[in-house]
Amino acid sequence: MEQENCPLNGNTLHLAGIIRESIVDGPGMRFVVFVQGCPHNCPGCQNLQAHSFEGGAVFTVDRLLQEIQKNPLLKGVTFSGGEPFCQPEPLARLARKLHSMGLDVICYTGYVYEDLLKKSETDLDIRDLLENCDALVDGPFLQDQKSLTLHFRGSRNQRILDVPKSLLKGRAVPVPWQDSCSAG
Repeated sequence: MEQENCPLNGNTLHLAGIIRESIVDGPGMRFVVFVQGCPHNCPGCQNLQAHSFEGGAVFTVDRLLQEIQKNPLLKGVTFSGGEPFCQPEPLARLARKLHSMGLDVICYTGYVYEDLLKKSETDLDIRDLLENCDALVDGPFLQDQKSLTLHFRGSRNQRILDVPKSLLKGRAVPVPWQDSCSAG
């Protein structure tokens, strides 16, 4: 998973940027973390500046938590990219702390859930991040399946999965709010 391009320790992240308040990256008011680096290079990607594993800014998990805690109106935090599963250790650490604060975690990935699950058999950091995500928007962005009518997705091939239920049932389980604007 391009681990050699990831931060040197589990407490730092290379970020392409953050958005302090978003309503388009998951249900409710969200803080969005855009990681730097992506091996997928999907044609038509809206985050081209996040593709390179070089550049970006270094943030510690604690520094991000301080920024997130400034907004009591947040429902959760979204990990986007770049590719979050190229930095699974610090993101899993951040996700655990967010859950302890009562916030949910959504993660976008260009990988499909089944491939991440297979990789998680030998990479415990990937497993840890999966186990600490509430929802996963999986699959590469496909220009020929682009749709502006989808909620929280860019192309029709992408799914929004309930990660805890998927892990429990051993198969991909869609979130119940996939085709609505709210998480109910």
